[in-house]
Formats: sequence, structure tokens, C-alpha cells
Amino acid sequence: MPYVDGFVLAVPKASLEAYKAVAARAGRMWMAYGALSYVECLGEDVPYGELTSFPRAVQATDDEVVIFSWITYRDRASRDEIMADESMKSEEMPFDGKRMIFGGFETFVDL
Repeated sequence: MPYVDGFVLAVPKASLEAYKAVAARAGRMWMAYGALSYVECLGEDVPYGELTSFPRAVQATDDEVVIFSWITYRDRASRDEIMADESMKSEEMPFDGKRMIFGGFETFVDL
């Protein structure tokens, strides 16, 4: 079953085009290094919840949009090998990385 890295972050609306450019470059890199898929999604129907929600989780403000993304790999070992490559070190990002939520997940249902 594939291994998945998942991300949720808030991007300033004024920086959205810059983020899209960074995401496109990053996606090409991950795919070239062996990722199975790379997906970036722009929040469209992400209400601010009373207790929990995507916007609350990343402390999104009115002038930011929520991004939900994921990368799939053959397995955890493949992901770790890609991430260990020095050329994968990130460039300056057009968002506050301290509010990004991320994690690695083992797939248990894949229909």
C-alpha cells in the first residue's frame, strides 16, 4: 500500500500565485524523484468551525486561503530516500511554515 505525506497550510491571498509556482516546481521534483502522485488543493468549501476545522487548525485569517495537499510514494522507505536527498531542501516559502500541519501516513484502505 502507498505511503502518504499530508499537508494543510494557510497561504496569504496576495501570495497565492507565488505559492502555485513553488508548488508546481516542487511537484515536478517529487515526481522526478519517484513519488507516485503530487496533489495541491485550494480550499473552496472550508467553513470556520466552532471547535475544529481546517482554517482553525492553521490559524487562517480572512486574507488567507487554506491549502490541502498530499504526496504518495510506493512505501515509507521510498519517501525517506527522497527526503534524504540534499537537493530536496526547501526554498523560501510564501507562507508561514510554523502554522503548517504535516505528517506521514500508512495507507490501510485504497479503493
